[in-house]
Amino acid sequence: MSAVLDHAGGHAHDHDDHHPHGWRRWLFATNHKDIGTLYLLFSFTMLLIGGVLALAIRAELFEPGLQFVNPELFNQFTTMHGIIMVFGAIMPAFVGFANWMIPLQIGAADMAFARMNNFSFWLMIPAAIMMVAAFFLPGGAPAAGWTLYAPLTLQMGPSMDAAIFAMHILGASSIMGSINIIVTVLNMRAPGMTLMKMP
Repeated sequence: MSAVLDHAGGHAHDHDDHHPHGWRRWLFATNHKDIGTLYLLFSFTMLLIGGVLALAIRAELFEPGLQFVNPELFNQFTTMHGIIMVFGAIMPAFVGFANWMIPLQIGAADMAFARMNNFSFWLMIPAAIMMVAAFFLPGGAPAAGWTLYAPLTLQMGPSMDAAIFAMHILGASSIMGSINIIVTVLNMRAPGMTLMKMP
């Protein structure tokens, strides 16, 4: 006959189920709700920056003639307003809402690639800093219009390079978020939920 040893406190010191708290919760987040919240906070911050630029543009256009800024700075405001709103506010807001809602709607525990989800968010912070810092580089911020068509972009200095590099980083972040969404929808649906039964 064999004896079974029972240790009542055998798992008293396991820390596998403890989640980080405080700033570590947000820095190392893998929970889709936390990362979705980070995306939405980032998007709102960029919306405020782009909104301030929009208010400066509208204040300048309030009356004919020059009011507050010279034409070059006005073009910089217009360019950066468009870039910040599209790449810094709209695209991250989409990924933030997707992070929050998709796992809840399809019955998934989390997103498919939780660590890539975290990495794709934290890529946006240096890109946003680089984009806003373009105002302080020699020659000022890009003034080629938010579409950045070639003849005007070829005449710029380091600020245009910084803005384009920042957009590439934001684009890489968006692609990683999109891959995560697609894989989550295709592979992590609740049992019995087909693509046609998804909400």
